[in-house]
Amino acid sequence: MISALIDSFVREFASFVEFIPKLLLAILVYIFIYYIGKILSTISLRIIKRSKMPETYHLFFKKLITGIALFIGFIVFLNIIGYTSLAASLVAGGGLTAVMLGFAFKDIGENFIAGFFLTFNRPFETNDIIESGGILGRVKSIELRHTHIRTNDGCDVFVPSVQLFTRPMHNYTFDGLRRGNFTIKIDYHDDTQKAIEILREAVSNTFGVLKKPATSVQILSLTPNHVELQIHFWINARDQEKKLTEIRTKAMHACKDILLETGFKMS
Repeated sequence: MISALIDSFVREFASFVEFIPKLLLAILVYIFIYYIGKILSTISLRIIKRSKMPETYHLFFKKLITGIALFIGFIVFLNIIGYTSLAASLVAGGGLTAVMLGFAFKDIGENFIAGFFLTFNRPFETNDIIESGGILGRVKSIELRHTHIRTNDGCDVFVPSVQLFTRPMHNYTFDGLRRGNFTIKIDYHDDTQKAIEILREAVSNTFGVLKKPATSVQILSLTPNHVELQIHFWINARDQEKKLTEIRTKAMHACKDILLETGFKMS
């Protein structure tokens, strides 16, 4: 009985001694692949930093490349030490797990994928004024899963990336301009052309209104009781979140005052 145990121990020990070189080689290969992944992630990060890609995504790609290297290294490690069937099952099982997780976390996955594609073709940047799905505000931060938007009333909204990727999105700061407008009604007996000229001048001289593009005034409609004029003006889009309403109010006051001073009757 004892001799059988000793023989068994000796055989197992001999097998372990024979296994040590494979184990050491597998560890060395694993470490080598890991450092290759680190080097590749560092190089990729340097390349990404030279591009216009937001800093938000830098760490994501670095972790992604390192994680892929770790997985590949572990599979190679198992193959070297002789656990090829386990390595194959992990690869196959990993694919099956990914599919299962994809169904279980469909919305999360969609947002990550949308965020990934927005990284390379994103129509907005931090501090831009955008609108999507009725949400209008300034972009505070951009993440893979969502974009943080601060609305005019101080509400912080986290818009899913898939919404910005699949639905229409308005960027009010893309070209640096934002147009405002309002209407004024005058009497039929008043000189319409003169009203258009003095209104255009009054709005153009309002603080915050840009000279180019020029302010425009035109007849919007002819109603039974008055002539309705519409005024369009342009402001710096970066200021529109705080100042569009203020500038419109000042322009309307200027129009009211000049019309009353020159004898026009406002309806």
